[in-house]
Amino acid sequence: MTKVFFRLLSIGYVVGIFLFADSSVVSDLAPFNPESLLHIPLYGILTLLLVFSVLPYSTHLTRLIFPGVIAVVVAIADEIHQAYVPGRNASVYDVLLDVVGIVLCLFIIWRLKLRCTPMTQ
Repeated sequence: MTKVFFRLLSIGYVVGIFLFADSSVVSDLAPFNPESLLHIPLYGILTLLLVFSVLPYSTHLTRLIFPGVIAVVVAIADEIHQAYVPGRNASVYDVLLDVVGIVLCLFIIWRLKLRCTPMTQ
């Protein structure tokens, strides 16, 4: 049941990302978003939702790659989408910031898992 909840939340979050690309909210937030730095937490949250939706109880490093790849694909698709939105443009810089958020989230999850896992000798 938890997986279903986080999958639906992830889908809604992705839809929101694409809908806000067409919205005036983006231009309203521009003064509070120097250098597009809000991309980092935006895609960090997406990655966290994807991790919970795909693998809620397993955080082995190789199993974290799948949600990360999905988040990167969404980031690239969003920038391609923005290229066709009037008043917006696609930016490789924004994708790089998205990747920073994704990798940072995955690293934090991985480190927390290592910290919480009892060591066997």
